[in-house]
Amino acid sequence: MEGPGVLRPGSRIGEIKRIPMVLLTRKIEFAASHIYHNPNFSAEENRRIFGKCNNPHGHGHNYTLEVTVEGEPDPVTGMVLDLKELKEILEREVMQRMDHRHLNYEVAELAGRIPTCENVARVIWELLEPKITQGRLHRVRLYESPDLFADCYRNGASAAGKP
Repeated sequence: MEGPGVLRPGSRIGEIKRIPMVLLTRKIEFAASHIYHNPNFSAEENRRIFGKCNNPHGHGHNYTLEVTVEGEPDPVTGMVLDLKELKEILEREVMQRMDHRHLNYEVAELAGRIPTCENVARVIWELLEPKITQGRLHRVRLYESPDLFADCYRNGASAAGKP
């Protein structure tokens, strides 16, 4: 059995040889529009809190999504996961669902949520995690603009893997 903490041939008793974890990231881009609006707020409060993001007709972004999967490379293929499979998952779960869509009205998973960068990243995590069966989802990073992004990790873990 392979894995962290497993005694390897040539190791001494009590000596643990760790195999480094590999992080593999794939990037895609999609365009979508949205509006920040809370139906429980007055029109004035929505404008005050969300500013120009509360434009009644919405506004759009060219999003960049980075999906990072962690795991040990397969000894036969050398891959953490089949990159073609990851591309197909991203196409099906993200592109077909969100590309050139109005996130408030056309993405069922965002119903009842204000489609902030944070909430969209969380929804993408929820869509992808059960579909990735080789390795495991480590991070979803969603750029709403070049200077604004949200990171989503498992159970609130940080990049260092600490809760």
